[in-house]
Amino acid sequence: MKKEKAGRQKELSRRSLLKGTGAGFAGLSLASMIGAPIEEQVAYATQNVKRSSSPSQLKITDMRIAVVTRAPFTCPLIRIDTNQDICGYGEVRDGASERYALMLKSRLLGQNPCNVERIFKRIKQFGHHGRQGGGVSGVEMALWDLAGKAYGVPVYQMLGGRYRDRVRLYADTPDGRVGGLKTRLDQGFTFLKMDCGIRSIRKVPGALSYPTKDTNWYAKHPFTRIQLSDKGAALMAERFAEAREAVGWEVPIASDHFGHISVNSCIKLGKALQPYQLAWLEDMVPWEYTEMLKEIKNAIDVPLLTGEDIYLLDSFKPLIDGRAVDMVHPDLATAGGIMETKKIGDYAEQHGIAMAMHFAGTPVSFMANVHCAAATENFVALEHHSVEVDWWEDMVTGIEKPLHVDGFARVPEGPGLGIELNMDVVKEHLGRDQELFGPTDEWNRKGSNDRLWS
Repeated sequence: MKKEKAGRQKELSRRSLLKGTGAGFAGLSLASMIGAPIEEQVAYATQNVKRSSSPSQLKITDMRIAVVTRAPFTCPLIRIDTNQDICGYGEVRDGASERYALMLKSRLLGQNPCNVERIFKRIKQFGHHGRQGGGVSGVEMALWDLAGKAYGVPVYQMLGGRYRDRVRLYADTPDGRVGGLKTRLDQGFTFLKMDCGIRSIRKVPGALSYPTKDTNWYAKHPFTRIQLSDKGAALMAERFAEAREAVGWEVPIASDHFGHISVNSCIKLGKALQPYQLAWLEDMVPWEYTEMLKEIKNAIDVPLLTGEDIYLLDSFKPLIDGRAVDMVHPDLATAGGIMETKKIGDYAEQHGIAMAMHFAGTPVSFMANVHCAAATENFVALEHHSVEVDWWEDMVTGIEKPLHVDGFARVPEGPGLGIELNMDVVKEHLGRDQELFGPTDEWNRKGSNDRLWS
């Protein structure tokens, strides 16, 4: 009995020693350990081994939210906690409610976050087009961050590796004016986008026609009855002529959304802009009007692009299969997350169609986009919407700064997304009455049968 008790005590002492991180070995060398008991030698040799990450035993224990404002948008950040010493970060799309993510919490608790696809298939039914895809997409980002941290590899490596070690960025003009394009060139950007909507000519007599007293400028394009005249189209063309005069013909210039005008007006505008070699015309009509987009595409010689409001690959397929666009433009924080966006890019690539990526948010979603862009062959450029926000990069740590140089973002090499949050900066920019990753226990129970089949 005494021998058995002594043996247990010895085993407990050995385990306690091996659990330590080597604090007692400070200043010692491997040579100085020769001759020491084997337990001490093993403990010394493994003192820096990370023991908190055992991927097969990883379980989700909590999900919390911190809503950042003025980034320059409202962006709910997601933190998924586990039973080990790691957490994962994701982001709900700008302008979307954090509730789109919180409603998923009860479906996540107890799950192994490394089973990203399995969890995604379980929750994807709760997303939809536009901002409603933000919850599923943000959670998916956080799962990849956790999986990468658990296995000690960057997300791009888990996607099959990378095609590039830096990702080209494109940026809007800071003031919506032609002079802003030159500013972007001076900042090192090699791909530009110009904001030049029909509202800029709204007060010019003869440029537009619309029923002035009751026009809904935000109705779907075919229903506003806003028409662009020849004069209006010529005025818009003058802006892009000025843009080419300012920056030359070598650098690509894309256009942002022009406004809610009909197919006929879109064709008229597209023909007026043909001489200025634009990289693309964005979201000319709502994405679900596949045949309308195809009609516009076949009538003009300027590339068409759409996709920032589309959720999941299945809804991109009609556009790609029907060759209704020249490029796809998913927003990773709407499309379903990192893997779904890569699938969209891969499907488009099989059909000879390139992919640009829409983005507006914090560095968390930015890095998710960078990993996806690095791993997708037909990627062209990623949007950056916060160039003038001086504290934007300060929200994250653990990565080399600045986050972009000469119009390119370096692909992180750290595990997961390759970043951690600077809690002091995040806390400083929380929305009014918002708590920094406060408790969300009220979302722990789902209370519904989510299965879609009998």
